[in-house]
Amino acid sequence: MTHKRIRWGLVGGGPDSLIGIVHRIAALMGEDCQLVGGVFNAQHALGEEFAAHLELDTSRAYPDLDALIRSEIKRPLGERMSLVTVATPNYLHYEMALKLVRAGFHVVCEKPVTTTAAQAAELATLVRQSGTVFAVAHTYTGYPMVRQMRSMIARDAIGAVQKVQAQYLQGWINPVIHNPGQWASVWRLNPALGGQSCCIGDIGVHAFNLIEYTTGLTVAQVLADIDTLNPANPLDVDGSALLRFTNGVKGVLVSSQIATAEENNLQISVYGRSGALKWAQEQPNRLEYLREGEPAAIMTPGHPYNGPEARAATKLPPGHPEGFIDAMGNIYRGVIRAVRGEAAEAGDFPGIEAGVRGMRFVEAVLQSARGGNQWTNI
Repeated sequence: MTHKRIRWGLVGGGPDSLIGIVHRIAALMGEDCQLVGGVFNAQHALGEEFAAHLELDTSRAYPDLDALIRSEIKRPLGERMSLVTVATPNYLHYEMALKLVRAGFHVVCEKPVTTTAAQAAELATLVRQSGTVFAVAHTYTGYPMVRQMRSMIARDAIGAVQKVQAQYLQGWINPVIHNPGQWASVWRLNPALGGQSCCIGDIGVHAFNLIEYTTGLTVAQVLADIDTLNPANPLDVDGSALLRFTNGVKGVLVSSQIATAEENNLQISVYGRSGALKWAQEQPNRLEYLREGEPAAIMTPGHPYNGPEARAATKLPPGHPEGFIDAMGNIYRGVIRAVRGEAAEAGDFPGIEAGVRGMRFVEAVLQSARGGNQWTNI
């Protein structure tokens, strides 16, 4: 290897962050990235303490993003951070991403990339003008068998798509929503922190992204219904949408965070003229391949029958399961290749346009539901 490691910074994702450890392991997985600093906590002393725990230079544990940018841009190019991940609550994404892109940093941003579609479109324009690499952390697109599904559909392995069905069911908000005294403990239920949507913006958008990523189709309209479950709760915790694609194909998307006792039940089924493909996140190393008049086949990672996209996203031999952090690692692998200017495969990572599409989907669902369940353009 002749490449120098990418100097990487993390904003958010400190010791109490669910997603922080995922980003830290995933970014380092390919041994092409080095964490050198960041803004690890809103309380600077705690951020420095965490940096010391990671054995980083504590002078690069910054009190805020502005301090990080001021300090890092003064460093020689070979030493400064070139890539920064934003892993903060939703309401901070837009402002932080905007500042980083304007300062010339490449960015990985947690989703939703902003809290409004207008903000996402503005950010996309800036990203295109700046030439920076920008990725949105739609982690599920990094699974090898999701990439195999995408490549098989593109190669016409199931024929023309006729029907798409996706679901994302969780139950973790169910015990909270029935106890208003606990709502304050869930920042996603607070519009000031989580934005205009809870369920659809948090997990429904993942199902939507997976639909467009795997099929290559574009959803044109939605007819949606949402539920807050408690009239005093301002944000959705459940939602469903009928989908119309630009080519006339129909689909269904179901999303819930009050699906009692569900863990992380994300599934997608794509039915074509001559076959179908089915994938479930809780069994991510299995892709079910159905063909008209033939026995069902189960495809798994690591085999030569998989396409180049799936093989490139696989690190281990067959029978050695790869999981969520590995999927995020594949996103970082694509980002690092792009930062270095190396040739990239289509679908290596979700770019800023995926973030724009996601926010337009969220707003269309909310508009459809609140407008009397009418067909609404994305």
